[in-house]
Amino acid sequence: MVKINPFLKPFDVLIGTWEVGSPQFPEFKGKNVFEWFENGSYVLQRSFTPHTIPNSTQIIGSDESDGHIIALYYDDRIVSRIYRMSLMNGVWKIWREAPGFSQRFEGKLSKDRNTITGQWELSSDGTHWKLDFDLIYRRIE
Repeated sequence: MVKINPFLKPFDVLIGTWEVGSPQFPEFKGKNVFEWFENGSYVLQRSFTPHTIPNSTQIIGSDESDGHIIALYYDDRIVSRIYRMSLMNGVWKIWREAPGFSQRFEGKLSKDRNTITGQWELSSDGTHWKLDFDLIYRRIE
């Protein structure tokens, strides 16, 4: 019996397998798998991508004192980061504030919950943002 962490319940919509692509890079086709981990305590996100882009893993959890969602990220380049996340009203947000390299993502779920259309942005000063790339997730399982 899975006992889902109540702070992560909104992320239930992501559970499954998604094909991921970017209009700027039509040759790029990746796959993201979201699954409950440790009996619903966390969400595990695994990203499988073409050889030129690193595979990554995120463990998504929460802080019960304030309800914030935290993701621990690690990829093939030996890059590790901490992101904040939210998923409310069909909008999935991911962000991190880091000196010289802040990032943010906003993706919108389609009404049928089978497509997420979003974009990553980056900032070197935390004030001026520029588009990094668009992403489209399509549920395949």
